[in-house]
Amino acid sequence: MNYFEFFDLPVRFILDEAALKRQFYVNSKKYHPDFYTLASESKQAEILELSTLNNQAYQTLVDFDKRMKYVLELKGALAEEGKNKLPQAFLLEMMDINEALMELEFDFEQEAYQRVLSSLEAQQSALDASVASALATYEDLPEQTALLDTIKNYYLKKRYLLRIKENLNKFASL
Repeated sequence: MNYFEFFDLPVRFILDEAALKRQFYVNSKKYHPDFYTLASESKQAEILELSTLNNQAYQTLVDFDKRMKYVLELKGALAEEGKNKLPQAFLLEMMDINEALMELEFDFEQEAYQRVLSSLEAQQSALDASVASALATYEDLPEQTALLDTIKNYYLKKRYLLRIKENLNKFASL
């Protein structure tokens, strides 16, 4: 059973988070181990498993990035870690930022740091805007594979930008 089925929600990138939270609380009460202390060992084990599933599913679906990764994996859109390919055009766009990052590594300057940070934030904003419609309109239908590819590319680009930002912040803290 996937996490969406567990919470009786449609497979989507943009969820009704209030409905998710309500179902989480319903399941939390329904599968709370304290209510099964007098049950058989096998029933207690089953309830503990369901309680754990409830918590894991909620932690995944409540976080947008984790939910996006989960849906992409559920739909078979993501390859194993390290085997997904970013579009070449995007990597070319990132060359200037990566070069500036290398310069900062060897000779940190606050102004250069701010320029790179601003550039990253602008990239992220443009990326978010470019996929907002796809995220909002995605439904779990076979004919939406092109939309799924668009969202996969967004996810990979977003992770790439996040890694650059993390590296950039390392230099700022030195």
